[in-house]
Amino acid sequence: MEQETKAKTGTPLEALAVQTFSRVTDATRSDGNAIRLLCNGAENYPAWLDAIRAARMTVHLENYFIEEDEVGGAFADALIAAVSRGVRVHVLYDWIGCKVRTSRHFWDRLRQQGIDVRCYNPPAFDNPLGWISRDHRKLLCIDGQLAFAGGLCIGHDWQGDKSRGVAAWRDTAIEVRGPAVMQLEAAFADSWAAAGPPLKAEDQAKTPESCGSLAMWVIAGKPGSMGLYRLEQLVAEFAEKSLWLTDAYFVATTAYVRALCRAARDGVDVRLLVPGASNFPAVQTLSRVGYRPLLAAGVRVFEWNGSMMHAKTAVADGCWSRIGSSNSNISSWIANRELDLVVNDQHFAKQMEEMYERDLTNATEMVFPTNGIVTSETAHLGKDHRGTRTATTGRLIAGTVGFVSAVGATISQQRAIAPAEALVLGVAGVLLLGLAVAGITLPGLLAYPLALLGGWIGLTLVIRARKRHESYRAPPERERP
Repeated sequence: MEQETKAKTGTPLEALAVQTFSRVTDATRSDGNAIRLLCNGAENYPAWLDAIRAARMTVHLENYFIEEDEVGGAFADALIAAVSRGVRVHVLYDWIGCKVRTSRHFWDRLRQQGIDVRCYNPPAFDNPLGWISRDHRKLLCIDGQLAFAGGLCIGHDWQGDKSRGVAAWRDTAIEVRGPAVMQLEAAFADSWAAAGPPLKAEDQAKTPESCGSLAMWVIAGKPGSMGLYRLEQLVAEFAEKSLWLTDAYFVATTAYVRALCRAARDGVDVRLLVPGASNFPAVQTLSRVGYRPLLAAGVRVFEWNGSMMHAKTAVADGCWSRIGSSNSNISSWIANRELDLVVNDQHFAKQMEEMYERDLTNATEMVFPTNGIVTSETAHLGKDHRGTRTATTGRLIAGTVGFVSAVGATISQQRAIAPAEALVLGVAGVLLLGLAVAGITLPGLLAYPLALLGGWIGLTLVIRARKRHESYRAPPERERP
């Protein structure tokens, strides 16, 4: 259902949207848009494929990975068919994202059929630390008139396998029509230029006509921009009634967690929905380390009971919503190319809240034990009928915000460390002891790799400095009279 309800100003967040969102995020407000909320691969993939099949001029696809499986094959076939109709197709994927999921044969097939394919940030000798920055965006633009953005990559995980009882990953995206599509096209063009020559003039979109009344911001995160991080902190500080978050890899900074805790202590209904089972167990462990300060402050933390909660969304005070690719961690906020859409509309926020409440029916709430005794008992939340779970070693490693904070608190003796937290600290201690023993008994084991890395980085800096120096020394060309 397309949303065309104009937001009414009144709440602090709505006033903040008018005054500050653009300045904080370096994103321009776009009015006159219509959007549709899409849940999971079952709703997204058919809509994406139908749009590709209906394309007449351009298809711009940017995604962290397109897996070489049945789902990726369906998209490949649709893209090839589009080229056969005369559509100009550009595909941008991330090198790390596709490294083990997609073979060179897959991309060669697309190129041979006339599709322009690029890889973002493959390893380069003159950029030894470049692998840190990834293109984590998920974007599809069609003819400069229609776009899809959210948290879904393209692969079988979002499809599931009913025959084997494997549930599809839970994820969220939106369909966008209106002037905001121009900003999404510009975001794609920027990423495309970061991986090679810029788009040709005929492939760049023209501003679409208004087709609704929604106000939106397209936050195209790039390495070092931190626009979404600043916005998330502002929203946490300004929220008056509610702030409901969904995150796949929550390893937040101390500053952001403190903002959530302050909001909860001030009476804001702050909720965090995260995976109960993750495809990256190490990240999930770090996420659970951060539960204790949140729970102690009154933030309600829920773990999804399905196969994987991969959505990255937020809804606050019944008027502000965010859907995108960014997780609440340093990689998304600082290092990666990310793409998030912020919507200022009460009707759409209501849909987001209803979706969130449906998700909580398949989630278990984490309960911090008030008596300090760790148990594995399970209770219920009355009329909500959601399970609650106390902190156990298997389900909850209670701790401060992040691994470093836990270690620092132990060394400085600023507080007592809970028994469950000892597991994380014990692993860290064993690893550090192992490094110490290796450094004493086999110094070359550490020295040689560090020396090679230092030489690589040093040589890179010297080459860059020389190039920069030569560019300054080159005399400017004079115009002929």
